[in-house]
Amino acid sequence: MKLYLSSYRLGNNIELLKEWVKNNKKMLVIPNALDVFADGERKSNGINDKCEDLHKLGFETEILDLRKYFNNKNELRDYLKNYNSFYVLGGNVFVLRQAMKLSGFDKYLLEKSNNPNYLYSGFSAGICVLAKDLHGIHLVDDETQKPYGDNDIVWQGVGLIDYMPVPHFDSPNHPESHLMNGVVDYLQKNNLRYKTLKDGEVIVEDLMAKSINLGEREI
Repeated sequence: MKLYLSSYRLGNNIELLKEWVKNNKKMLVIPNALDVFADGERKSNGINDKCEDLHKLGFETEILDLRKYFNNKNELRDYLKNYNSFYVLGGNVFVLRQAMKLSGFDKYLLEKSNNPNYLYSGFSAGICVLAKDLHGIHLVDDETQKPYGDNDIVWQGVGLIDYMPVPHFDSPNHPESHLMNGVVDYLQKNNLRYKTLKDGEVIVEDLMAKSINLGEREI
């Protein structure tokens, strides 16, 4: 699986996406990190705006709402047979993690992690959720948000990567940037690996080969 992990939206290193679209035009867009907000026109417009970024690169997008597959994991697997590219939007990490668990999408990603024909791309919450441990990011995202009912907080990330990406770091144009210093302090004090990303920066990794890291600072 290829990983395209951006701090905000598509970022400034879109070479992988330009190559990918030549043979894989269909992109599933997963907006469930935004389920912390009520459905409505504003939310829909925000999702469509992010899809437009992909359209400009030549992708054909389709929205995958994981809520449709809660407790129906086999149906999700049948649906995913026709897709191998995912773009996961930002929002609340813990809400997104709940959605992935309830739908079985987390296990599906782990199963496909050794397949070079799959792409996972995303930004902000969409990349933080891939870490092994979500502690630290709770200083930015409210872990108590439970739009899907009274489910346990999921502190264990999907686990595709062994560090926490810290997006919006040193990015004065982003409203959460100042909070990321606290996240870094927490991760350092608890000996948790992390990589900081300014808005515009991207981490590109190939889980089947040596990773190629663009613009991040590793601790």
